[in-house]
Amino acid sequence: MIIWTLTAMTAGAQEKLWTMDDCMRYAVEHSPAVRRQAYTYDTYKAEQTSSVASFLPSIEVGAAARYSFGRAVDPETNTYVNTTTFNNYYEGYASMPVFRGGQLVNQWRLAKANRQMGMNDVLKEKDDLALNTMEAFVNVVYYQGSVRFAAEKLEESSRMLYKTRRQEELGLKGKADVAQIEAQAAADDYVLTHQQNLCNTAMLKLKEYMNFPYGTELEVDTIIATAGYLHADESVSDIFDYAANSNPAALQAAFKLKAAQMQHLVQKGKLFPSVTFSAGINTGYFENLKADAAPASFGSQFRNNRGEYLSLSVTYPLFDGLTRVTDVRRARNNVRIAIEQQSETLRQLQTAIEQSVADREGYAKESVQMEKKLAADLMAYQVTLRKFEEGLMSPLDLQTSANILLESKANLLQRKLMYLLKCRQVDYYKGGELIR
Repeated sequence: MIIWTLTAMTAGAQEKLWTMDDCMRYAVEHSPAVRRQAYTYDTYKAEQTSSVASFLPSIEVGAAARYSFGRAVDPETNTYVNTTTFNNYYEGYASMPVFRGGQLVNQWRLAKANRQMGMNDVLKEKDDLALNTMEAFVNVVYYQGSVRFAAEKLEESSRMLYKTRRQEELGLKGKADVAQIEAQAAADDYVLTHQQNLCNTAMLKLKEYMNFPYGTELEVDTIIATAGYLHADESVSDIFDYAANSNPAALQAAFKLKAAQMQHLVQKGKLFPSVTFSAGINTGYFENLKADAAPASFGSQFRNNRGEYLSLSVTYPLFDGLTRVTDVRRARNNVRIAIEQQSETLRQLQTAIEQSVADREGYAKESVQMEKKLAADLMAYQVTLRKFEEGLMSPLDLQTSANILLESKANLLQRKLMYLLKCRQVDYYKGGELIR
């Protein structure tokens, strides 16, 4: 295990060091976008339950009471009378679809596909957010390292400036040497300020992805640990074959296609007749408020006035302004669009896998070479510094060597971070967990 520490930090210096996995976990747990997808998924679950209930009969009961004044029908004599009456009705009604052209089954299949897609969308939202947070975390670590390198270079330039001024006082250096060292110190001060601004911007972006509380300090763990560099030859096609059936992006495209196909079948089902079976029971109570004779009792009328019925109805709209035909064509085109989108998504996924594998191998090789280059640049700078102190090198040579050393440090840090990032991405495409 190779441990490369960017900054020396003690446990008592801060309350918590946020690792990359800590940041990703916090981002997923506090993301409004993830919660929105979770609510959408809950809606899909309710819609699936509703689609299952559509196979069951619908049952309705009702009651009504009515006072009538003036001309009305007397239910006892079935003649018109001019009087005041009171009517009380009770009814129970049940209906069940017998045939809908396969709409009910396909609506259930559509709801099931939407529920699966909703669950997958939650996972995809979490993965996308974790990937963005991981990249933002890497940027913060890189810029914090750049700030440290720039601060070290400024500190060294300040010491060299002080030493050169003392040498000028002793007549060992000229004013031109002092001026060049002052210019270098001023340039290093500017570079430090610039890197600090970039680091602040990167930190704000990380907090944005994490939905971190405003004004709260976020201390990230800047220790990079690698167990060597992986040079194994992996088959991109094997990784893609697995990712095409398991990656949330690929599954999302597949669920959208399935939902579009089910919607197409639902619309085609509307072209067929609808058959409905229904049954009901009703009864009522009647009283002529102006009659001299007392009406039959409520219980007697409730039993004697009862009626039942069974019915089977067939309906088919002959013309609806071509609405159903248009809906079928729209649904068919949506299926074709979903097929093209799935093909495009899979192609993008394959490209992303190929790029991640190639980048991982490339950054591994670059890191090895940059380690060698950094060692050589460090030695060259130390030799140049010694010769400058002996008067054998100009300040310009020292400045050039120092800039090359700073660039090598920053490049090595960037390559190491990008190597770790690409390793995590390749593992993710292979089915590994993003948050560990």
